[in-house]
Amino acid sequence: MALLTPVPPVAAVAPAPSAPATPAGARPARDTAVDAVRALLLGVVVLLHALMAGVSVAADGSPILRNAMEGWDGFAPLTWILQIMPLFFVLGGFASYTQWTRQRAKGATAGDYVAGRVRRLLIPAVGAIIAAAVLLAALVVAGVPADVVATAGFRIGQPFWFLGVYLGCSALVPVMVRLHERHRALTFAALAAGVVAVDIVRGATGVTAIGLLNMAFVWLLLQQLGFAVADGSLDRLRRGALLAVAGVAAGAAAVLIVTGAAPGDLIAALNPPMAILVVVGVAQTAVFLALRPRLRAAVAGPRAAAVVSWVNGRAMTIYSWHMLVVIALAGILLLAHVGLPAPLTAAWWASRPLWFAAVLVAVALVVAVTGRREAARESAAARAGRMRATGATLTGVAGVVTILVGGSSPSAWVVGAVLVLGALRLAGGRAGRLA
Repeated sequence: MALLTPVPPVAAVAPAPSAPATPAGARPARDTAVDAVRALLLGVVVLLHALMAGVSVAADGSPILRNAMEGWDGFAPLTWILQIMPLFFVLGGFASYTQWTRQRAKGATAGDYVAGRVRRLLIPAVGAIIAAAVLLAALVVAGVPADVVATAGFRIGQPFWFLGVYLGCSALVPVMVRLHERHRALTFAALAAGVVAVDIVRGATGVTAIGLLNMAFVWLLLQQLGFAVADGSLDRLRRGALLAVAGVAAGAAAVLIVTGAAPGDLIAALNPPMAILVVVGVAQTAVFLALRPRLRAAVAGPRAAAVVSWVNGRAMTIYSWHMLVVIALAGILLLAHVGLPAPLTAAWWASRPLWFAAVLVAVALVVAVTGRREAARESAAARAGRMRATGATLTGVAGVVTILVGGSSPSAWVVGAVLVLGALRLAGGRAGRLA
């Protein structure tokens, strides 16, 4: 099983509409519940990746770096709590809807919006990509075994799948919002039909590659659900009805697993994405909406609000750098020649709280330095034509795919960095006063 999980980050959540239609130019109240949950989910991502990092020393003294969760029977049921990527995409849809509709009301074009999203997502990530390339090259020069370097590059690169998918989803936001406004039910139905059809064909043919089509259908459908949360369409549902929806969705997910239509390990259902992720996303969204009033009250205090604001202000930086930090800490443990317990042993589990604390502190320190540019919001969105914005998106996705496919080699990271920098250059454009 791959060392990857949910994440993910999206741009800072914009103020949530208080009614299905927000008057042009109005700035509705910020939804602190959405902010709080996004911060919490990002913390889950970091801790899950830290849990998966299995570092030990073989009998002959050679270093071992692997996914510690491989072969552990208890991991599959744990993923029912830790697989939070569906809700991340729903909340990403919430953010995208509010951001695009506000910018559109102020005269922004689709090209302006997409170019701004490319910059917002790639500026925090490009530093981590360059740092990873330098680190891997340094390991090669230092004579670290090739298999360890390859494993480190592979592990560091895997979480970047989210970046590639989210770039694509963001580029389609103006089109998908228009469909949501004009053909809401038909759009949901078409995307859902696509998800089911891909799973059926994949299961019938045994061709796993067919499932890659659900990289579009699954995540776009969940993003579309976020639009419905943002425009107030679901506000009329009461707590009891929402919990009933969550229960039915959870039951449907259980049926998919029992019948063999989906794996019991919901992290495994990510690659490629499967219909069960949509079902889980519906359940998670219903629970979120049911708990939203209490969540708002829970983060009403200044301290909680400050923590949530700090995390959300650097969300993409945290996501981009955290795996590099985890692998670097694992390398330090190996170099220190300390006694490392074998993964999944009692001693290993007993050491996890200290390991988690070290990861969180290290990530916070790195982000405090590298996340300043992301936290300093640009007051103007980049102006760009549709073709330039499309080129920036495709170039950025190409850079991420290069890292995902060839991330075991330092050269792939160099090529990926060059492509991402090219995407940023295309998305730069001319600043216009839109915010």
